[in-house]
Amino acid sequence: MNAHTQVFLIDGAVGLLECALDLPDSEQFVQPRGLALVAHPHPLFGGTMDNKVAQTLARSFLALGYVTVRMNFRGVGKSEGVHDHGQGETDDMALLLTHMRRQYPELPLALAGFSFGTFVQSQLQQRLTAQNDPAQPPAERLALVGTAAGKWPMPNVPANTILIHGELDDTIPLIAVLDWARPQELPVVVIPGADHFFHRRLQHIKNLVVEMWHR
Repeated sequence: MNAHTQVFLIDGAVGLLECALDLPDSEQFVQPRGLALVAHPHPLFGGTMDNKVAQTLARSFLALGYVTVRMNFRGVGKSEGVHDHGQGETDDMALLLTHMRRQYPELPLALAGFSFGTFVQSQLQQRLTAQNDPAQPPAERLALVGTAAGKWPMPNVPANTILIHGELDDTIPLIAVLDWARPQELPVVVIPGADHFFHRRLQHIKNLVVEMWHR
């Protein structure tokens, strides 16, 4: 993402996983305010941790003072294995969280994702909640962009989740997200004129996440 990004490998269930770590500005933040994991879009359709929306989410959390880490899902970049329809990817994201918790055991957790990545992160949040492990608490909040409602079986998410969607998304239609959010009474922030990949509207994502995060 930038010259200071640290790329590293961790052991996954089916091989090595490529990850990227970014640290908040040490002059602006004496201590990190939290730990954020960012998940990228569908790997079988070109999704990588360098996807522009995933990078925008990472920049959003860096601006908030969070240690921010991304991971290439199975079969992407230097990550080994093959696509596992969200189940293995959730396992791998949990392994990344465990790895990061060894370095940052006390920081509040944020989970962020784009498209397919929203399915992975919502499943991880559901798993962390069910585990009820004080050493591995659920995320304090989620930020989901292009939520994968209707594409994958999205679980319910916490009431304070930030949901951002493009008005003209033809990959995941806005109506599918509204139908999923409605029973949960979740607000959805709609970016007028935005397509699935938020071409020429990426800055709206960062502005919204930064402005809404501590509300």
